Amino acid sequence: MFDSFAAVIGAGVAVAICLFAFLKGDEPERMGAGAFMLGYFASLLVQADSDLRGFQAGIFAIDLVMLAVYAGLAWKSQRSWPIWVCALQLLSIMSHVMVLIDVRTPIRAFYIVVNLSSYGILLAIALGAFWAWQDRRAAGLE
Repeated sequence: MFDSFAAVIGAGVAVAICLFAFLKGDEPERMGAGAFMLGYFASLLVQADSDLRGFQAGIFAIDLVMLAVYAGLAWKSQRSWPIWVCALQLLSIMSHVMVLIDVRTPIRAFYIVVNLSSYGILLAIALGAFWAWQDRRAAGLE
């Protein structure tokens, strides 16, 4: 779980961005941040620490559910950030598929792609919350 200082820093960044989205974002940003945090903690619970080089079906299933949630957000909201989040989540899912079909890439590349796509998702949620907050301030609602 939090076996390194980098993991603790990453979790702190994720919590801070999601807290910002909950406080300053509108409903789509809150739903996206809530889904991200649920998926993050669910992934921590189902990951198999003994088999870090193999296909992890539990995390793959969580990522598929997350893609469905983000696709629903992209479909129902008028915002552009959920489309970017869907693209990054699909990149993460394709990395799982590469491990599943045993494409001979280093496992380090898999973890780099999944982690960078997660940070991209957090960035998109943060930008969406910031834009929603600025739109409300410009309209005089805040």
